[in-house]
Amino acid sequence: MTDQLVAPPTIEASPASWWRNAVIYQIYPRSFADANGDGIGDLPGISNRLPYLRDLGVDAVWLSPFYASPQADAGYDVADYRTVDPIFGTVADASAMITGAHALGLRVIVDLVPNHSSDQHEWFVKALAEGPGSTFRERYHFRPGKGENGELPPNDWPSIFGGPAWTRVPDGEWYLHLFAAEQPDFNWEHPAVRDEFKTILRFWLDLGVDGFRIDVAHGLVKEEGLPDVGDGAEWHLLGVGESPCFDRDGVHEIYRSWRRILDEYPGERIAVAEAWAPNLSRVSHYVRGDELHQAFNFSYLGTAWNVHEQRQMITDSLDAMRAVGAPTTWTLSNHDVVRHTTRLLQAGEGEVAGRKPVAVDPVAGLRRARAASVLMLALPGSAYLYQGEELGLPEVVDLPPEVRQDPAFHRATGQDGYRDGCRVPIPWSGDTAPYGFGPEGGGSWLPQPESWAELSVAAQAGVPDSTLEVYRSALRIRRSHPALAPTDNLTWVSAPAGVLAFERTAADAPVFRCTVNMGDQPVTVDRTGEILLASGPVEIGPDGVVLPPDTTVWWSA
Repeated sequence: MTDQLVAPPTIEASPASWWRNAVIYQIYPRSFADANGDGIGDLPGISNRLPYLRDLGVDAVWLSPFYASPQADAGYDVADYRTVDPIFGTVADASAMITGAHALGLRVIVDLVPNHSSDQHEWFVKALAEGPGSTFRERYHFRPGKGENGELPPNDWPSIFGGPAWTRVPDGEWYLHLFAAEQPDFNWEHPAVRDEFKTILRFWLDLGVDGFRIDVAHGLVKEEGLPDVGDGAEWHLLGVGESPCFDRDGVHEIYRSWRRILDEYPGERIAVAEAWAPNLSRVSHYVRGDELHQAFNFSYLGTAWNVHEQRQMITDSLDAMRAVGAPTTWTLSNHDVVRHTTRLLQAGEGEVAGRKPVAVDPVAGLRRARAASVLMLALPGSAYLYQGEELGLPEVVDLPPEVRQDPAFHRATGQDGYRDGCRVPIPWSGDTAPYGFGPEGGGSWLPQPESWAELSVAAQAGVPDSTLEVYRSALRIRRSHPALAPTDNLTWVSAPAGVLAFERTAADAPVFRCTVNMGDQPVTVDRTGEILLASGPVEIGPDGVVLPPDTTVWWSA
C-alpha cells in the first residue's frame, strides 16, 4: 500500500533558515531524464541525475506535477493527488527519489494544485453523475445559467485559456473553470475541500517532501456572489487591478492554516506561492510571518534589460519583502515562459508570455542571458533556476505544429500555446538526439535541435568559461563568500552610464561587488578588487577593466 511507505529521513534546517538564501532548481519531469526509454522523463530518471544537481551546487529541487492526470494541461489537471501518474512512475519511485535527494544534501519541493482539479477527479465525476443538489457539486462552483432557459453563463468571467470560464453540463447547470474546461475550480468555502487539502499536505510531508510550490495561489477564494467583472476582464484575470476572481483576502486564512501544519514537521518545510497580484505589496501579503515562506517575483521576471528598470525593480522587490520580514525571490525562466536566453533579446523583452517567440542571434542571446543570470545570483534572497538554463539552452522557436503538445496550442481561442519551446528535453551527452535523455534507442517526446549537441552537459562539463561552468562557479562562490549569506544587505554604488553596480557586505568579511554593463558599448570601470567571476570575457587595461556589452563581473575587496 502506498500510504504505508516509510518516510525518508529529513534534512535538519540550518539556524539561518535554509530557504532564505536557497538556490532552487526547477525540474519539469517529462523533460529532465528518461529512465525507461519511452521518450518521457520520469522519477527514476530524476533519481539517476541527482548527483549532477548536487555538483551544480543547488540547495533544492522543485518538481512540476507528477500526479495522476489525464494531462489536459500537462499535469496541472490532477485526478488523484496521492498517486503518481504511471508515465512518471509510482509513489515508491517518488519516495526513492526523495530519499536519494536527501542523501545528497538536496531538498525536494513538489507542486500542489489547489485551485482546480481534473474533470476526472472522483469528486467531479460524482458531481456530474448525481446531478443538481449533489453534495459533491457543492465542492465546486455549479450555478444555473442566465437567460430565459439558462442558456447563458452565470457571469461574464473569461477563462485564461480563452472563451467563457463556464461550461454547461447536460442537466443545464454550469460549472466554473478559470482555466481549461477540464479543470473545474474547487469551492474553497466548503469545509470538505479545506480538510481534503490538509490531508494531502500531510500525505506528502509524511513521505518526506521539504515543501510545496502552490499553483495559482491567488485564485482559491472568489468574491462572494461571483459578480461580473465588466470591461477589461482578461486583464483582471491576469492580476492587474481589482478582481473578484483572484487575490481575494480570504486566501490568507487558508495559508495560515497550512503554515501551522508545515511548522509541525522538522527540517523547516516550506511553501512557495505562485501568486499573481496587482503589485509587490499585495504579493508580500502571502509571505507574512504566519503564512507562506516565499512568493515568486514575476515582476522581476518581466523586467526589461536596462539599468533604470532593473535597479527600480530590485529596489522595489527588496523593500516590499523587507516590510514583512520575508526573503525576495528571483527567477528568469520557468516552464510557462520563453527561455531568457531568447526572451531578453526580443523586442518587448519585458513580456513573458502570450506571444509567439522569435529566433534571435544565439551568440548575443547567450551573452545577455549569462550576464542576467550572474546578476540574479548576486542578489539577496532565494534564486530559482529552470532546468537547462545552466546549459544556455535557447527557446526552440521552430517546432512544427504537428509535433507541438502544449494543450493550449490546440485550442481555438485563448493562449497562443507556445510553451513547448521551453519544455524540450534537455541534452545530456552525445552528438545526436536525444542526447542521452534516455537509454540508447529511445527518443524524446519533443524533438531536440541538432545544434544542442554542443550545449549538452558532457560537452560543457570541465570546459573553462562554458555556461555550465559559469553557473557552477557562481553557485560555489555564492555559498562560500560571507557577504552573500545575509538576505538583505544590498547597497547601490555609483557607476558609468549604462552600468548597474551594487555592493553586499558582512561583518569581518571582504566586500562583494557586482557590476553589470547593460549598454550597447564597452565600458571601462575601476578595478575594485579581485575578480571572482565574469559572465564573459573582460579586458584588464591600464585604466581599469573593460566590460563588453551584456557582461557581469563579481569582485571581492
